[in-house]
Amino acid sequence: MEDWALIRRLDADGVPKARIAARLGVSRTTVIKAVASDAPPRYERRPVESSFAEFEPRVKVLLAVEPELPAVVLAQRVGWSGSESWFRANVARLRPQCRPVDPVDRIEWAPGDVIQCDLWFPPARLLLEDGSKVLLPVLVMTLAYSRFMMALMLPSRKTADLLLGMWVLLRSLGRVPRRLVWDNEAGIGRGKRHAEGVDSFMGTLACRLVLCRPNDPESKGIVERRNGWFEKSFMPGREFASPADFNQQLTDWLATANTRVVRTTGASPLERLEVDLAGMLPLPPIPPVCGWSARVRLGRDYYVRIGGNDYSVDPSVVGSMVDVSADLWKVQVKLAGRLVGEHPRVWATGRTVTDLDHVATARRLREAFHQPRLACVDDLARDLHDYDKAFGLNEQEVM
Repeated sequence: MEDWALIRRLDADGVPKARIAARLGVSRTTVIKAVASDAPPRYERRPVESSFAEFEPRVKVLLAVEPELPAVVLAQRVGWSGSESWFRANVARLRPQCRPVDPVDRIEWAPGDVIQCDLWFPPARLLLEDGSKVLLPVLVMTLAYSRFMMALMLPSRKTADLLLGMWVLLRSLGRVPRRLVWDNEAGIGRGKRHAEGVDSFMGTLACRLVLCRPNDPESKGIVERRNGWFEKSFMPGREFASPADFNQQLTDWLATANTRVVRTTGASPLERLEVDLAGMLPLPPIPPVCGWSARVRLGRDYYVRIGGNDYSVDPSVVGSMVDVSADLWKVQVKLAGRLVGEHPRVWATGRTVTDLDHVATARRLREAFHQPRLACVDDLARDLHDYDKAFGLNEQEVM
């Protein structure tokens, strides 16, 4: 580079090219090229013909049809017999060129338009009623415009519990958005198929359900990022005695978290919440039908099953059709509107919940059933001739 600069300076001073070549010990051709060039010379490696070159067109054709085709399969298809690592390196170079491009636009969220919903599984096993420790889902709902967060731990990811959780959180919010955004959660729906009860739930709320397409995390990226924040900010250093304790601690933490300034909006969720709520719809005048429900005939063992557990019922209604319902915290059994059984809901499965009053009632009914029955004595036996006289018949006519 120094020679190139010196040649150009001497040429600019009017020194003949032959004298420049003799002074620097280079050829006149080198001097001419240096004067004619606009940039300093640089080393360029001469391309070497690769053994992969003859296979590259066929590999591109196969990748254009299936961009994720494994390199091992590609090697077999094109008949490659050389180095496996060299082939994989070249396939990795070509694969991005053959993948279709799926650009994502930035979304502007209007006030009151969207609440993004997702399930978060905290990395902590919680103690249930039967002594088992399990991972339970947490329903997270984030208002897209204000970034206001709500969350509630649920006993399962079944449709009944998901709808109950959404209704509890929306009722605490006091308003309903125009759209609820979910990914393809089995308890809510996949594609155009919605789980049983979801359509009636959305219809009562006058709200539209939006299910994201597969591999489309950007459509609900707000709530996805909150899940990661929970694990980094809420979970460390905490211990939970029960699901109820978890929900209480999470509620207390969210009250503070919703006052923190969000970088993308420049304000806290609580500051933007009022505008967000103003754009939403009011709660429906009639609550949506959600939760666990069943109508069954009460058997002799006077227990009903709901949510994987058995609950006792007043044995005096054995054989009758009873209505069983359950929310997140309570199980009720009614006969024609009359309460005949009520228990706290158990979040564990395979449990039997018994009311001691029901056991005592069953004992009394059983003892009464097994009491010996007195024989019926008819003291009003009459002579058959009395009936003949009553109908005006005599013995000859009867004969």
